[in-house]
Amino acid sequence: MGVSVHEHDGVHAAHFPPAANEAQVARQFNDVSYLSDDGLTLYARDYPGHGGRARLPVICIHGLTRNSGDFDELAPWIASLGRRVLALDVRGRGHSARDPDPAHYNPAVYAGDVIKLAHDLGIERAVFVGTSMGGIITMTLALRRLKLIAAAILNDVGPVISQKGLSRIATYAGKGATMLTWEQAAEYMRDINQPAFPSNDMAEWNKWARRAFSENDAGHLVLRYDPNIALPLQNGKLKPSSLTSRMAFRRLARNRPTLLVRGSLSDLVEPEQASYMQRAAPGMQYAEVPGVGHAPMLTEAPARQAIERFLAQVD
Repeated sequence: MGVSVHEHDGVHAAHFPPAANEAQVARQFNDVSYLSDDGLTLYARDYPGHGGRARLPVICIHGLTRNSGDFDELAPWIASLGRRVLALDVRGRGHSARDPDPAHYNPAVYAGDVIKLAHDLGIERAVFVGTSMGGIITMTLALRRLKLIAAAILNDVGPVISQKGLSRIATYAGKGATMLTWEQAAEYMRDINQPAFPSNDMAEWNKWARRAFSENDAGHLVLRYDPNIALPLQNGKLKPSSLTSRMAFRRLARNRPTLLVRGSLSDLVEPEQASYMQRAAPGMQYAEVPGVGHAPMLTEAPARQAIERFLAQVD
């Protein structure tokens, strides 16, 4: 992938060839490239805030096999509320470099990358939106750098998750999929996600495909992530819960405003896990999105309403 890089405020503003979906989405963001502490070139979309007084920025972190494109509808909306939004490609995904050492694909390293980006951009405090793995990264940040977190939105994830959901994700994550047409790619996205999004039509699945796939030099469509990111899930190192995860959640949700958004059909955060989180952090706010599973896109009306109310309470 050809990249030209220019110095910009201690970070690099990079010009990347757009993925297919990005070519169809209004370019409401700037490309940002930065180096991790171990020398990987990482990427984020930077949406300038507008439409109101400047407020704390928002950092959005996607799920295990996803990328910053998942926020291409949410991020501009939050930016319209006057907040700068950074949507990350976690290492090994999207435009961020793949790590030659798969052992680095873990929440502690990911959290370090987020800390480095915030440092390079001069961000001292931010609101975090973490979908699935992104929420685990956010909870990990609470242990390592709580002062960076002003508030947090955990999207369908917590310190205790269901083995049912983990097992389902393990059936496709890291397995690698190569498609010849965008229609095939859309059908693939439908096949692995339809139980969680039964109301999606093919136009929506096509949108998801263009976030998830890119065209390689041979003209084939390949998933935009390193298959090695799924090794912790495939080898059993990713557990439904741990003492550390429970400590991280309590440190976050008892010390910072926290909102849990849950899909009513979720197989990763089922009612049992949501109840645990509410008992462990009685002050945590809660919103449920009917008719969808893991994980809400946060564009659904109940999610947007909850997020807007939550953000209005922050700073």
